[in-house]
Amino acid sequence: MDIKEIRLEELDTEKFITEKIEEISSIVGDGLAINALSGGVDSSAVTMLGHRALGDRFKTYFIDNGLMRRGEPEYIVSLFKEMGVTVELVHAEKTFFDALKGQTDPEQKREAITRSFYKDVFGELVRQIGAKYLLQGTNYTDIEETVAGIKRQHNILEQLGIDPEAMYGYRVLEPLIQLRKSAIREVAKALRIPKEICNRPPFPGPALAARVIGEVTPERVKIVRDATNIVEQELSDMGAFQYLAVLHEDKVTGVREGKRDYGLQIEVRCWESTDAKIGSPTRLPHDVLDRLAERVTTEVPGVVSVTYNITKKPPSTIEAV
Repeated sequence: MDIKEIRLEELDTEKFITEKIEEISSIVGDGLAINALSGGVDSSAVTMLGHRALGDRFKTYFIDNGLMRRGEPEYIVSLFKEMGVTVELVHAEKTFFDALKGQTDPEQKREAITRSFYKDVFGELVRQIGAKYLLQGTNYTDIEETVAGIKRQHNILEQLGIDPEAMYGYRVLEPLIQLRKSAIREVAKALRIPKEICNRPPFPGPALAARVIGEVTPERVKIVRDATNIVEQELSDMGAFQYLAVLHEDKVTGVREGKRDYGLQIEVRCWESTDAKIGSPTRLPHDVLDRLAERVTTEVPGVVSVTYNITKKPPSTIEAV
């Protein structure tokens, strides 16, 4: 790769912020730019950089693709309103689920999400308001994993030879592309983004679609969303880098009230890491694992089995899909 990483120990946050604000302002000039805010630290930092650089000429949208955490769209729109940033909520659930229908291959699912996001949703938005630039929170690990062929991140375009200006009608700016997650958290803190955002566990660009093995349907997303809600409640105090629930494709045999219950399997993952490049499973106490299994199998309809991933990255990856 020809992108030079700025390591955490090398980062001067105030200098970085000043340079990126000047860079965004210089490139966009008198034009308009937009971005998608997902509520993660990456997109939140980009949102604040864009608004500092462009003011009212920067429009922020939350794209509800039907794949987000429970209550996430309303929570993020409200939180940023308190910070003085207006975020427009765009309902695009049908667009994404139509694109994902029948898709089971991980790369095809990522391609469907990429196409829906950049062409169908943002292509229409830029036409409506006349924006020529899209700011997004691509980070160094996204690039690294995509170029290495580990898994394509949905926000990687130019590094794969895709010209967004020619294909979608706008230019993509990536002010955080030299930083990994740990460094982005420091930039976010310096931008005075609330700690509940700065310290949030990473959430994948394809959202809960990255945690559904097999076809992504509204019904299957609801199952993994409910399981995710429980996992995040139970593991938020563990100090882990990331924690998540995965819905497996095959059903497994279970027993309820002495009868066979052929049901679903949820896999729980919890990681120790600083930059997502490498990771080790958190050594969770057995009472925590017992509580997770009890809650998920009791509160999420159809689930009869809960497993815990104990494989390091590599050879595993943090997200399942």
